[in-house]
Amino acid sequence: MPHIAVVGSGPSGVYTAQSLIQQGSLPDIRVDVLDRLPCPYGLVRYGVAPDHEKIKSLQGTLRTVLQDERIRFLGGVEIGPSLPPAKLLELYDAVVYCVGAAADRRLGVPGEDLPGSWSATDFVAWYSAHPDARDDGFVRDVRSAVAIGVGNVAVDVTRMLARGAAELAPTDMPQAALGTLAASAVRDVYMVGRRGPSQARFTTKELRELGALPGAEVVVDEAELILDPGFRDPAALPTAVRRNVEVLRGWAGRPRQGAARRIHLRFFLRPVEIVEGRGRVAAVRFERTRPDGHGGVLGTGVCEEIAAELVLRSVGYRGVPLAGLPFDAGLGTVPHAAGRVLRGGLVSPGEYVAGWIKRGPTGVIGTNRPCAKETVSSLLDDLAELTGAQERARDPLAGLLAAGVRPVEWDGWRSIERAEAALGLSLGRGSVKISDWAGLLSAARGPSGA
Repeated sequence: MPHIAVVGSGPSGVYTAQSLIQQGSLPDIRVDVLDRLPCPYGLVRYGVAPDHEKIKSLQGTLRTVLQDERIRFLGGVEIGPSLPPAKLLELYDAVVYCVGAAADRRLGVPGEDLPGSWSATDFVAWYSAHPDARDDGFVRDVRSAVAIGVGNVAVDVTRMLARGAAELAPTDMPQAALGTLAASAVRDVYMVGRRGPSQARFTTKELRELGALPGAEVVVDEAELILDPGFRDPAALPTAVRRNVEVLRGWAGRPRQGAARRIHLRFFLRPVEIVEGRGRVAAVRFERTRPDGHGGVLGTGVCEEIAAELVLRSVGYRGVPLAGLPFDAGLGTVPHAAGRVLRGGLVSPGEYVAGWIKRGPTGVIGTNRPCAKETVSSLLDDLAELTGAQERARDPLAGLLAAGVRPVEWDGWRSIERAEAALGLSLGRGSVKISDWAGLLSAARGPSGA
């Protein structure tokens, strides 16, 4: 009975577990899906915007996989000094690491670490109730905010800043974040990209949502759009990009509506400094750029400042090292060959990777399926040799308990769900996320603390 560990319960981890049990040749295979958090689903729970119910519904698909009798969810299990990768290899026939890319890329400009300057991931974690999130008054005393980046995450944080309480109340957003955003005085939100709209990475669906927010209007400067060669010749663009350009063109030609909140979409501006004022963020200085004819941009030396008390940096994710695993600092990934972990250029028996820690932060949620299948194919090719290498405990859970780990199993996660439903009911809302470690673990253990 091969017993495999999958570290990470986001889409890449769950798709890896699904591929393992669907392979057919090993009906007795068992998979433990381990996660540092007591809750499953990774970024589907803690990264998808709370008002995106359709994407969040993917949790139902992931739930079906995790409820399979051959799969066991073990939350609250952190790989580290007390449970290093070497120990996992003693307990399991193979281990697949699906730990994602938890860090943000930095801008590398002066003032980046001023109070009021945050990675977009920090902001998303706060309004998504991640138990590691800090509530540092993101929008307190803020009237103008700048989101640097033109991907879907930048669109998400822009939308959250411009939404009203009435639209956010039906979501599972934690009560503290809801109250803070409801009282927000933010009136202007700038989403700024260093290149043009034809290089932006947001989807048309996400983009259009900005124009449908009650009490908000989108402001686009046609003079910036015209700098983009794709704007002048949209017929040559891919269909998805052409749709984005068409949406932006429509907004640029619309008269101002005098709405209470304004979303400014700016292009061809490269951040060069986050400007200080009274010890915190006061503005962002940008340099005007222009297309270089090869898909990039060149600086023009012309600068402008956008006043802001909040800056959210959304310029990409980056993998972080996991103690005990090799790591390519340049790529932000674990070195591998078709998912097999490489140590010093040689395959490390029994260790595998899938998802962003394998390929980098690219693709959409569905991209994790073929990525997981490739890794599982490699693992299955190696499995006969791995299972014959040494005798292992019949159930690895005994080894985890001996290492001091106290996992939250599926019943514990269901208890968290019930506690969140009860919390929402008490607040006159739907299910509301519990946002702190103590609350999650208390809910998971139940009244007796078992």
